[in-house]
Amino acid sequence: MTDRDIRRDDDLRERWRAALLAVRGDDGPDALPYAENLLGRWSEPQRRYHTADHLTAVLDRVDELAEHAEDADLVRLAVWFHDAVYLPERSENEERSARLAERALAEAGLGREETAEVARLVRLTVTHDPDDGDRNGEVLCDADLAILASGPDAYAAYAAAVREEYAFVPDEAFRDGRAGVLRQLLALPRLFRTPHGARQWEDPARHNLTTELTLLTP
Repeated sequence: MTDRDIRRDDDLRERWRAALLAVRGDDGPDALPYAENLLGRWSEPQRRYHTADHLTAVLDRVDELAEHAEDADLVRLAVWFHDAVYLPERSENEERSARLAERALAEAGLGREETAEVARLVRLTVTHDPDDGDRNGEVLCDADLAILASGPDAYAAYAAAVREEYAFVPDEAFRDGRAGVLRQLLALPRLFRTPHGARQWEDPARHNLTTELTLLTP
């Protein structure tokens, strides 16, 4: 682990503790063991894009969008869990991540309603299509999809990392599957629902997605 990774993980531990205590209060189990478990999950060897760096990036985007959320700290907790279970060859990662959130947050002392909201938000990342007026869902989905609006080099690195996670899939099958994902995203009426996301990220994201789709399809 590099010095950069150590600093990043120390910062993430503090961000976890701050979000958990903001929702729960100071009474309850020690927050640190939960952070360690989650950081271990985000550092698993099969990950290339869905790593602790992705976790940090999505938390940063939630900070950027926090004023739009009903409860930004619940959204931050959902970020921690949204890819906590991640096996590229499995299709139920979001559901398993949501169930993990339900178990872990109840054990960590969160109330039933707060725990249910975090789990709901995690499940929402299956489609990234929150209902109108779902402010927490809009912030989480916008933050998770913000990578799509990156500059050319960052987007290319993102796409390459996703391909590495699916290295076990033959090229033709990967192209077909990835193209389907891109078409599903492009078919959404809006990729971004918050005012900031719609203003800053919608057009560059659609450009990047369209470009990648063109490169994938003969």
